[in-house]
Amino acid sequence: MKKKTKIILIVIASLLVCLVAAGAVYFGTYYKAQNVEASLSGDSAVQVSRIDSGYFFDGQGTQSALIFYPGAKVACEAYAPLMHELADRGIDCFLVEMPLNFAIFDVNRAQTIMHSYTYEKWLLAGHSLGGAMAAEFAAEHKEELAGLCLLAAYSTKDLSDADFPLAVIYGSEDTVVNKEKIEAGRALAPADYREIEISGGNHAGFASYGAQSGDGKATISEEQQRAQTVAAILALLK
Repeated sequence: MKKKTKIILIVIASLLVCLVAAGAVYFGTYYKAQNVEASLSGDSAVQVSRIDSGYFFDGQGTQSALIFYPGAKVACEAYAPLMHELADRGIDCFLVEMPLNFAIFDVNRAQTIMHSYTYEKWLLAGHSLGGAMAAEFAAEHKEELAGLCLLAAYSTKDLSDADFPLAVIYGSEDTVVNKEKIEAGRALAPADYREIEISGGNHAGFASYGAQSGDGKATISEEQQRAQTVAAILALLK
């Protein structure tokens, strides 16, 4: 083998090693859940169990369930407080654990859950990239859903002919989500469209994983932002 060819192969091999290493660092670095032990432990009103796709929050309700797609590079457990509160209010919740913490790697995860459990009404929700992927799934399964909720996210798929309500919720201090794209997404929304700006809320306030890089500073507590989010999701069933 010629010397030049060997050098080229060595360079290519080195580049591949660097790419693999960079990928391992990128996907291995994510926002971890903080102070969610109580929500994951459950209580007399909400039973929490580990399932193949993530976590199941089984509350007092029996008719409606919500499937939740986490944001990119955020541990799914960070959304446990939100899921627990919703289950306590009558909506059983499935908190999905995505491969490498990226919903883009399993957009159709909701289908597996919907085929494994029986409920009269299915709601789908997601945060940030998880919301975008939830909207992508919803666009292909419009007849199967009773509602869609996007937290700090927007749809790039046409949902204008969907019969279910769509709620887009974001914080006034969120400097991560592209609010111009939220505005553009209104043209793709179904007739029942609700856009809710939480005054003082930010991007990370929908979950419990601490401050997010590039985000604005919230002027309300995580508990306050979560309470308004719960109320908006519950309103989708009315």
